[in-house]
Amino acid sequence: MIMKNPPYKKPRIAITLGDPAGVGPELCWKLLAETEILRICEPMVIGEREVILDAVKAGSLPAECVRSMGMIRTGDFTPGTVSAACGAAAYVYVREGIRMCLAGEADALVTGPIHKEALRLAGVPFPGHTEILAAETGAATHVMMLTSAEITAALVTAHVGYAEVPAGITAQRVRETINLTAEAMRRILGREKIRLTVCGLNPHAGEHGLFGHEEEERFIMPAIRETRSETLEIVGPLPPDTAFLPTRRKETDAYICMTHDQGLIPLKMLAFDSAVNITLGLPIIRTSVDHGTAMDIARTGKASVGSFLEAVRLAVKLTNS
Repeated sequence: MIMKNPPYKKPRIAITLGDPAGVGPELCWKLLAETEILRICEPMVIGEREVILDAVKAGSLPAECVRSMGMIRTGDFTPGTVSAACGAAAYVYVREGIRMCLAGEADALVTGPIHKEALRLAGVPFPGHTEILAAETGAATHVMMLTSAEITAALVTAHVGYAEVPAGITAQRVRETINLTAEAMRRILGREKIRLTVCGLNPHAGEHGLFGHEEEERFIMPAIRETRSETLEIVGPLPPDTAFLPTRRKETDAYICMTHDQGLIPLKMLAFDSAVNITLGLPIIRTSVDHGTAMDIARTGKASVGSFLEAVRLAVKLTNS
């Protein structure tokens, strides 16, 4: 059970550097430079102080805000280049953040961007943060949700190829996604009644079995019927090509999307710099940036700290909700 902080106590937020070769080091420096961060929480960056300072060519950083792990030095990698060394370091940072939360040393975890190819080169047996978090915390189920002021999307299937998607669409999985999303939105919005829009898997939401293998009729519709309640209004399954129109967005607190891109394409179109990734179903609070390592702009000073800042703000809010 997640313990709530008393109103007078600033939550302790573990923040991972992410991949050292990407924009993570620059973002960590920019984050700690925000006066708001020290006002609303006690940040603890898990990474390497040397790498952060080298990334921005700066000579100062609050010593108490950085926990150097000794995994990598500036001469061990090339910025903007995928490497096994950086993948291994990023993996250790995430695991340490999880350990801190489970041990009660931190109240929430905010993760910087990691590179999936770097993880694979390092021999890490997980494709991304979500799977690492589920394995390390022993979560029975988990859901990837991205949220912003403009749009929120939760994913029934996430980091799998399209050929694997149909097997991941079951009534139980759709129910889990609906219930975890509704619970999260109640905490975020501070109200009991939640409005969800569920997307279909197939074009035209299957057109009554004309497209696909009746996934809408066999799995999605039963899950909707079983989870509707006085405090949970659910519309769908709607055709994905019209589900995100402005009029529908105004009447939706969160979308339940069947695939990764179904939800993330509209979300990143509308809120790329401000959306936050949350892993639902874990015994810890975890938020993250909604973007990748941006290797192409590493060490250029161009990386926006907007999503990282929003991730910390949301983590703080969730610790006290």
